[in-house]
Amino acid sequence: MSAIALRGPARVVLAQHRRPLQLLGALPVLVVVVLAGAWLWTDHVMDAFAATGCSVRHTTPGCGDTVREFLDRRQWMREVLDWSGLLMMVLPAFVGIFVAGPVIGREMESGTYRLALSQSVAPARWLAAKLAVPAVVTLASVSVLSAACAWARDRADGAHQGEEWYERTVYGSMGTVPVGYALCMLALGGLAGLVLRRTVTAMIVTVVGYGALVAAVNSVRDHLWPTLTDTFKQGSGYRFPDGAVGVRTGWLTHSGRRLPDNACLDWASDFKQCLTEKNIDLRFHEYHPASHFWPLQLVETGILLALAALAVAVAFRVLRRRHG
Repeated sequence: MSAIALRGPARVVLAQHRRPLQLLGALPVLVVVVLAGAWLWTDHVMDAFAATGCSVRHTTPGCGDTVREFLDRRQWMREVLDWSGLLMMVLPAFVGIFVAGPVIGREMESGTYRLALSQSVAPARWLAAKLAVPAVVTLASVSVLSAACAWARDRADGAHQGEEWYERTVYGSMGTVPVGYALCMLALGGLAGLVLRRTVTAMIVTVVGYGALVAAVNSVRDHLWPTLTDTFKQGSGYRFPDGAVGVRTGWLTHSGRRLPDNACLDWASDFKQCLTEKNIDLRFHEYHPASHFWPLQLVETGILLALAALAVAVAFRVLRRRHG
């Protein structure tokens, strides 16, 4: 009997929001088909271009139009990847809006949630179903989308079309971070709908909260994992590591003190004298190499999941205070 009661609220959520949940579940299938089709077509274009004997790097007489057509088609693949990355960045906001508005906010505003609570369904069980069903669909969908984006970008990198791992539409569309953002916004949207009890207001607050969360995390991301530091003499021919993202650059004194990059900006007329007077010996670069992708992803995801757990805990506490 208890097992049936546990499944009851979940069935109600599925019945009430069948179409949006089906759309969220079908979205990864559609994206996978588009990305796979785009890559297969691009791969065919590359093979056809290789068969012409023309080269992008070395100009060959009579190949101008062929090269331009090839580059245009390769650019199309890049645009497909950009759009998929943009989709992954806005998807958490839509998940939060869906939960804040139709799933919880609307029921709180209209009072229909009282019907569920009057059917021997505990308030905590009602809220758990409202959050758990979208969470399961979101977790599966976003995980598949993230894997598909990673696969497509890996293929694009092999064709020298990919962007760097630290660019927002790339970093935010691969790994565990998209899942973390989606689950975090699901929890925050649920809390907003429960507390505000107004559909439109809860949806607006959720969107604003997502923007604030993204801005806050972006501002501290470089500090989520220890950076590497290279020191070198000015004019030594130092080469910045391939695939790395710079965090900070500047000057290093004899005592090991770090000065900003513009420490001698006002000494343009006598740059060497500035270096001497400030006891500057070396330059330094702080950076994250490409190998830091996963540590940064996992730490950021952990923070997002912690925020999601906190939001869920607050939501259950609010519900207990109102309905016991």
